[in-house]
Amino acid sequence: MEKKYRVQLTQEEQQEPKGLVSKGQASAYRQTHARILMLSDENQAEGPMKDGEIARSLKVGRATVERVRRRCVEEGLERALGRREQLNGRRKKLDGQGEAHLIALACGELPEGRAGCTLKLLADRLVECEIIESISTETVRQTLKKTNSSPG
Repeated sequence: MEKKYRVQLTQEEQQEPKGLVSKGQASAYRQTHARILMLSDENQAEGPMKDGEIARSLKVGRATVERVRRRCVEEGLERALGRREQLNGRRKKLDGQGEAHLIALACGELPEGRAGCTLKLLADRLVECEIIESISTETVRQTLKKTNSSPG
């Protein structure tokens, strides 16, 4: 069966994976991806190894070999050497400036008639100050916990 994604590295491109492997200072996955690309390169003197042989020799799945080859062809050498971006991650509701505002509110003066500060009060104050359109008390709680701050 003919390979759909064929890795053909130029002389210059071959230097990067070789350098990563020879120095041994890159992360393990990056070194593995470099080895995959070196072994599947059609421009090497010995020719490319078969995907199954590469997978067995590097102790990775065949799908990993195919995925790295495909990313090299479609997105380039540097993207093939790196990790794939996670698409399921959510954007943070509060950026650094919003977190700073929340902490200032939590540590600041309490409104008159209040003995303590609640998560609901902090969430409402963030919306009132037009820092954010909406925010849940759970997001406020997690942000304060992360920064070792607490209301009141």
